[in-house]
Amino acid sequence: MKIKIAVFGCEEIVARITSHVELQDDVEIVPFVYSESSETADLVEKAVMCDIYLFAGPLPYLYAKEKIDKKRLPSVQIMFDEYMILTSFYRVRNYHNQKLSRLSIDVLNSHHVDEVLNELEIDDTEIYTHSFGNDNKVDIDRIAAFHERLWKEGKADYALTAIHEVELKLREKNIPTSCMQIPMLNIQRTIEQAKSIATLNQSKNAQIVAGNIRIKNFDEVKQRKGDLLAQEFLLKLHQILLKYARKTYSSVLTSGNNEFVLFGTQGILNHITNHYRDFPLLQEIERSLNIPVDIGFGLGLTAKQAEDNAKSALEACSHSGESTCYIVNERNDTIGPLGVEKEFNTSELYRALIHKARLNNELSYNFIDFIEIRNNEPFSANDIAGYYQVTKRSAERTVKKLLAGEVVKVVGEEKPYVKGRPRKLFQIDQ
Repeated sequence: MKIKIAVFGCEEIVARITSHVELQDDVEIVPFVYSESSETADLVEKAVMCDIYLFAGPLPYLYAKEKIDKKRLPSVQIMFDEYMILTSFYRVRNYHNQKLSRLSIDVLNSHHVDEVLNELEIDDTEIYTHSFGNDNKVDIDRIAAFHERLWKEGKADYALTAIHEVELKLREKNIPTSCMQIPMLNIQRTIEQAKSIATLNQSKNAQIVAGNIRIKNFDEVKQRKGDLLAQEFLLKLHQILLKYARKTYSSVLTSGNNEFVLFGTQGILNHITNHYRDFPLLQEIERSLNIPVDIGFGLGLTAKQAEDNAKSALEACSHSGESTCYIVNERNDTIGPLGVEKEFNTSELYRALIHKARLNNELSYNFIDFIEIRNNEPFSANDIAGYYQVTKRSAERTVKKLLAGEVVKVVGEEKPYVKGRPRKLFQIDQ
């Protein structure tokens, strides 16, 4: 599956980045072009369903930083480092016929300029640097004023800026200037960094699933049925769970309090989410033992979190005298009981899919099947992609149609990564 990179930048740099990855099969660029860097904060809100956010420079990142930090979105930015400054100096001298003196420069960090000047053994007494990374807030006018003041005072003959908007402001006042160009090497490094981070986040997406299974009121069962029959019940339950563990690529362990523990990852999680409505494990146990059981599944990003959530789910089972199964996910949401059908109007849903979301017959019937199988529990675009066996992008297009037709609504979000962007959760709007 391709890694989707949301790219924020001006038209020229976004086009260069898109062209660079054009032949890469594992990357897809989702462009967000701005005319002014300040638009980035709003554009971030529109970048849904992307794996990582790439900012074409420090300024757009600074504008979006508050939202990036608040939502804990995975992000990278193309660095304006020593190599970029060195290539910019080369362009100033060879393309613009300017001496490397009497320059005014704005950069995120003046340290990069100092390093280049030391390496080239250039006297920095006639090179004036403004480090906008030290400013309390981003202020384009203030940066442009820095260059204008030095030019009017006769201290600088040429302005070198890292910001396209500053270049435009200075040109309007006929101040000789140029904007630094991002070297292709910096673009390549940032793309590779973005791919590495996104791949790492995806590898962390394998949630751990713990399941606690017990015979309900086991001590009472022993008193009524006797120790021998009670032990036969435990043996049968163990055999059923071993078969289920093989089917779901999980492990089953016994505990000292007449309970069994299941541990697994994606295999068992897929089985649970595909059987919200019927849950065959619960049905098989009931048929074989003919006594009620409690099953609590816990999801977590660590084994400890999964175990704790499984105990909470098992506690939810104690409120019923019948066999029940609950799930507590990594956000501590309780889902269930599983195996109990949640009714919804299929005819009404079908009409909405056809006339409001404008899906074809096949997609409409498949979506109704999907909702039935999941027992009308909240779902993400990834769930649709897995069910339909289509790409994530195709699933996202379906979700957009469902949202536009008001067939589904956003009911929350799930956070599958230790760091990363939450996935929106949807449910039919009936």
